[in-house]
Amino acid sequence: MPPLVGHQKSLNIQLEPNTMKKILVANRGEIALRVMRTARRMGIRTVAVYSEADRRSPHVLFADEAVCIGPPPSNQSYLLGNKIIDLAKSLGVDGIHPGYGFLSENAAFAQAVTDAGIQFIGPSPHSIEVMGSKLAAKDAVRHFNIPMVPGTDGAISDVDEAVQVGRVVGYPLLVKASAGGGGKGMRIVENEAELASQMERAISEAQSAFGDGSVFIEKYIGSPRHIEIQVLADSFGNTVHLFERECSVQRRHQKVVEEAPSSILTPAVRAAMGADAVKVALACNYTGAGTVEFLVDEHLNYYFLEMNTRLQVEHPVTEMITGIDLVEQQIRVARGEKLAFSQEDLAINGHAVELRVYAEDPHNDFLPSIGKLTTYRPPTGEGIRVDDGFTEGMDIPIYYDPMLSKLVAFGKSRPEAIRRLLHAIENYEIEGVATTLPFGEVCAGA
Repeated sequence: MPPLVGHQKSLNIQLEPNTMKKILVANRGEIALRVMRTARRMGIRTVAVYSEADRRSPHVLFADEAVCIGPPPSNQSYLLGNKIIDLAKSLGVDGIHPGYGFLSENAAFAQAVTDAGIQFIGPSPHSIEVMGSKLAAKDAVRHFNIPMVPGTDGAISDVDEAVQVGRVVGYPLLVKASAGGGGKGMRIVENEAELASQMERAISEAQSAFGDGSVFIEKYIGSPRHIEIQVLADSFGNTVHLFERECSVQRRHQKVVEEAPSSILTPAVRAAMGADAVKVALACNYTGAGTVEFLVDEHLNYYFLEMNTRLQVEHPVTEMITGIDLVEQQIRVARGEKLAFSQEDLAINGHAVELRVYAEDPHNDFLPSIGKLTTYRPPTGEGIRVDDGFTEGMDIPIYYDPMLSKLVAFGKSRPEAIRRLLHAIENYEIEGVATTLPFGEVCAGA
């Protein structure tokens, strides 16, 4: 992994005997490479799996062992959980790290890994299952008095019942898929006349995208800020939060720019949100690294949104302001170690901003831009970190998410971090495909 380059706090961590000698990373690209770099630093051997499209990818070349698991489509390769587990068993793998996406939040896969006698480097299947449903998650945290957006307590499909909810909660409303994410199965309803048609569309889209048409209704929060809290828990009852990330700059419900800490939270609100995030983790007996997401309104009232039971794409900004390697902590927790620090040991130092760089054309409705990276030279410099999975000369495959990299800048202050990010964008040389760097420059400088 590139150096954290942020705050490097000495926590006097005492190394335990390495009981996890080989890890298989059930993912691809930048996140697979990022996990492997930490594993290698910890003296752990790594196994890469790859599709035929990724044969020359950096994560394949970096790993100690690499095995092709199928054709390019993810449902014929990276989503083949049983095949990945069988491979892990044949190679004597001690743990499987799922990264994010693909199988990372699949409770059945986590259970199958555990049943195979292999350590799943993530939370328990129970935690994944509970937090994987927005309705089940809300039910789990309700007893902890976590603030939640007014709305239905359970799934709803009857329009007449929805009308009654709307009259109590008030418009605008948000109809949301229980099993979903990324904006799929989500509809804003401005008035009662639109409710029936928008519910029908949300249910249909949720069924198509997730195989689950369950939807619920909640009050729509206008101009919200998206704040998420990083949590970390071991199997000995110790749970901490590593402060917040703000992910309010989004396009089509997908994050574009993320930063830590948020520029709007007061110390009191930050402490309250952190404490509530820890309660959410306790509500599902969480272990490992996870993220609790909240919506925050203009008055700094915050509402529980959901919990992501995996490593987030934007985790580098948290690493840079705390000096904590989250992948290392995931591995340590998975091999049965206690957290070597408490909440009092953690502090925010400096500011970090991350830009997701996609192979998309911002001048053509952000359609994927497929081609060869004829030039690819990431920026370097003080406070700059680039997590990527590509090298010059590689083709951009059409089968996967088109994210090329995560460009991260750290500074002693927010203005310094933003200045460094903008300078890095100017010095990021990419030719052969269109990218979102110009769009990101506008977003970061806004």
